[in-house]
Amino acid sequence: MKELVEYIVRSLVENQDAVVVTETEGEEETVINVKVAESDMGRVIGKGGNVASSIRTIIKSLSARANKKVFVKFGE
Repeated sequence: MKELVEYIVRSLVENQDAVVVTETEGEEETVINVKVAESDMGRVIGKGGNVASSIRTIIKSLSARANKKVFVKFGE
């Protein structure tokens, strides 16, 4: 799922070299942290958070099929 998030985010931003996606696995949940350049943050979050919400929905759907809890967090 980390690779999917990275692919989606890289397709949205202008500065693809600044994209860093890390995955932290816990006992019951997995957290995917996404960091992009400050100038690209608006592209990833979207107007009213729509793009970020869509990315989270896709990952939530895939994680439900795999019986896992996966959260996506966005930061600089």
